[in-house]
This record gives sequence, structure tokens and C-alpha cells, in this order.
Amino acid sequence: MTTSAAEIRDPASELRKASGSLKRAHLADQLATGVFYVVSGAFVLLLIFFTLYVVWGGIQAFRPEIFSFEATGIGNQFFNTVYLVVLSLLISCPIGIMAGVYMAEYAPPGRASSAFRIAIETLSSLPSIVVGLFGYLVFIIMAGSQWNLFSGALAASILSLPLITATTYDAFVALPKGYKEGSLALGATHFETIWKVMLPATVGPIVTGIILAAGRGFGEAAALLCTAGMSTDISWQVWDITSPVCPLNPFRPGETLSLQVWAARTEGVGASASDTAAAASAVLMVMVLVFSIGARLVSRYVSKKTEGENS
Repeated sequence: MTTSAAEIRDPASELRKASGSLKRAHLADQLATGVFYVVSGAFVLLLIFFTLYVVWGGIQAFRPEIFSFEATGIGNQFFNTVYLVVLSLLISCPIGIMAGVYMAEYAPPGRASSAFRIAIETLSSLPSIVVGLFGYLVFIIMAGSQWNLFSGALAASILSLPLITATTYDAFVALPKGYKEGSLALGATHFETIWKVMLPATVGPIVTGIILAAGRGFGEAAALLCTAGMSTDISWQVWDITSPVCPLNPFRPGETLSLQVWAARTEGVGASASDTAAAASAVLMVMVLVFSIGARLVSRYVSKKTEGENS
């Protein structure tokens, strides 16, 4: 039986071809990696430059009276911002966590589960001004109310719901099956397994999602412009929660820091309007950075603690 010349393979030639292909693949990999590093580094440098620019502007505009609780200061707006975010988290956290648990553990696979995920993705992509107009229509006009912090908190909770729900869902899906199967094998019910085993094991990612949602609430402006209002009338000597000037009354108008920055830059005519806007912007930037870093630290601490208790 004869072998044609086309069927005869030179081992050295095949080795050279394989070596050349490997070198080209390695070069392409290095080139792609370098491109990704350059793009990532450019974005990081842009973020650092923007942060330093805003913070430095706030430092230059610093005056003791800017941080006062008077009409020319930002103290009342700072309190309104924190208070509104707390109210929005009190609304969105239970609903978002329960929705994520339902999608991960109770929703039947198929069209229903797909519809839930599409709804969450659609809700997360809504522009904040659309949420603000919806809040103005439902929470203000249809409710027969005026601009107030509670309506702003409801609008902000709509924006934070998708993040908390998606974080909870992903945390439950990523949890090893041994947690659930082991608890059920010991005789626990499904609800007991979720409440006492799965939720404590996923508390780290869930807390991260909650804090990131709070960070978004701090910088929200468009949705609050239509719901929370642009005025603040607070008396720190009045603590009757039913009073319209009580700081803890959620049904009073409440201008936040982001709205104050917008108003100072667009409508401010006083000599100190630009300084107030710069100081408020710096405070907002620092608050978001603190919450973002805090999310990582809290998540890491809770995860290590949970792993230690389960080991």
C-alpha cells in the first residue's frame, strides 16, 4: 500500500505552525489585555480627577456659615437628604428582599419567572425623571397632597427596588445548594430554611446592594424635584411630629442637597449661590464615596463573620 506525498506530514513543519499559532494567540491576548488596562485606567483617572475637582471646589468655597442650619447654609438640606434616604430604604428594603426571595425560591420557572426578570430590568432602566413624573401624578395629584418628603421617599424607593431585588436574587441563586438541602434534610421547613439559613448566608451581598441603593438615593434629583419639593422650613425647637415645621415630619416639603445644587446653579442669584453649590456638591461626593467604600467593608466583614460561624 503506497502513501501519497500529500499524506506525508513533516513533524517539524507542524510544530512550527503550532508554535506560530500559539505566538499569535499569545500576542492577541496581550494586546487585548493591554487595551482593557488602558480603558480601565482612563476611567479610573477620570473618576479620580472629577472627584478631586468637586472636593477641591468645596474646600475653596468653605465658610463656617455654609454648614449652618440657617437659610444660607446646607445643614437642613443635609438632614433632609439623610432622612429621605432612610425613609426610602424602610420602604424598598422589605419589598425588594421579599421580591428577590420569591423570584429565587417560589416563582415557578417559565414565563412567570421571565416576566418578573423583564419587569425588574425594565424598572431599573427607567429614567429618573419618568419616575418623578409618575410620583407626581400618583403620590401628589391623585393622593391630593402637596410636595413632601414621604412622596420623595416613595419615588426614590422605586429607583432602588430593582437593585435590591436583583442583588437578593443573585445572592440566593449563587448560594451553594448544600445550605438548602442540608437544612431541609434536618427537618426544617422551606420558610425556616430561608429565614434561618439562606438569608444569614447571603446577608453580605444584600447589605452591599442596600448601601449602593442608598448611595443612588443621595444623588437623586430629577425624581425628587417633582415629589419632595424645593423648599425647606424647619424649626429645630419644634418636635411635634404633626407640626409642618417639625424636622421628623415626613409630610413636609424637603429640599435635598442634590436639589439645592441644581437650584443654586440654575436659579441662584446671590453672591454665595455658587459657593453653596460647590460645598453641597463636595458633601454629596464624599457621602457617596463613604457609602460605596462602606458597602465593600461591611460586605467583607459580614461575609467573613458568616463564613466563620458556618465553618
